[in-house]
Amino acid sequence: MGNPSVGATGTIVTAIDGLVCTRCGRQYSADEPLDTCGDHDGTDGLLDVTYDDERVAAVLAGDDAVPSNSLWRYEPILPTRGQRVSLGAGGTPLLEAPTLSDALDVRLRLKDEATNPTGSMKDRTSAVMASRGAASADVLACASTGNAAASLAAYAARAGLDCHIFVPTDVPEGKAVQPRIHGAAVTTVDGTYDDAFERCQSRSSAAGWLDCSAAVNPYGLEGLRTVGFEIAEQVAEDPPDWVVVPMGNGCGIAGIWKGLASSFRHGVLDAAPAMLGVQAAGAAPIHERFTGEAGGTTGTDADSIDVGFPHNGDRAIDALRASGGRSVVVDDDEIMAAEAELARREGTYVEPASAATLAGLRQARREGIVSADDDVTLVLTGSGLKDTQSARRLVDGLDADSDE
Repeated sequence: MGNPSVGATGTIVTAIDGLVCTRCGRQYSADEPLDTCGDHDGTDGLLDVTYDDERVAAVLAGDDAVPSNSLWRYEPILPTRGQRVSLGAGGTPLLEAPTLSDALDVRLRLKDEATNPTGSMKDRTSAVMASRGAASADVLACASTGNAAASLAAYAARAGLDCHIFVPTDVPEGKAVQPRIHGAAVTTVDGTYDDAFERCQSRSSAAGWLDCSAAVNPYGLEGLRTVGFEIAEQVAEDPPDWVVVPMGNGCGIAGIWKGLASSFRHGVLDAAPAMLGVQAAGAAPIHERFTGEAGGTTGTDADSIDVGFPHNGDRAIDALRASGGRSVVVDDDEIMAAEAELARREGTYVEPASAATLAGLRQARREGIVSADDDVTLVLTGSGLKDTQSARRLVDGLDADSDE
């Protein structure tokens, strides 16, 4: 593309075998420009990327890994087509949480994804999709509740590509302004994330844009699996019993489990952790399908997981089942209390969707899902600076309570 921010990786050859439909098993070449399986309507036939298992084992063992403290350590097993668009995503810390460990009677660690370049785990997906698209695309697009929009806009700017973003009307101001400062064209859709996704898909199809929405692009989830790879390396000597992830569209828990399962299969971990998926009470369709419990979609202030029709819900449920995991639901008051608790007890300031993991852990302890002395890792997916409005309301409420 002629942009010095886009690096050619030279001798790196990725280990992709191809694509497989998650519904019917039909296989495709990775060279085919597909988002979904042609045998199904809409997003019913999502595609999963498959790899040469021997190459994956070699990279995870460190033999073929690339010297890097970022996600590019795993470049030979990322679907990037020999291009690298980098802002330094990945390589995030795993923090001990001694105060909350004592309070919850568990061993607790925090995988802090807020330290990524634009402040969220979505930088991992954007790095992979922008790198893959840099060789052939002129325009990147996505629908988002906010974090993916900010991230994709930054990576598009880095690659010298145009970017079109579609967000619902209730996206927090911090998330609304980020893509604009990176030069993206932002369309605010009157409705929900699902409405924004439909608009993005329609416009991208008509204009020939590369749709990087998590609901359809098979390669974004591959960036998320590097969270699982990193956790496995960071805890190899002392693996957790549980990894706790917030669930919205479902791609986060699916991608992280894919990385953890691969790490277990290739001997990085002696035992695979169970996944604990957490949803907000007003947006819990994955939990309801997984458990068979009745519910209803009323919305949540945890905007990053405010998804009524999760396109990756089946993959999330597969991750829960394959790991022997569970799911829980928490209300918005519990989520906001957990945001304050993480900030005041451990110094980590995260957005509400991230704080849902701590609220979910508390609920899992109450239900007896997580036992005393279990080892637990929370994945904190995004910075609190993404949504300062909700934090302001929280702080004002806490100050008012202390004055009474």
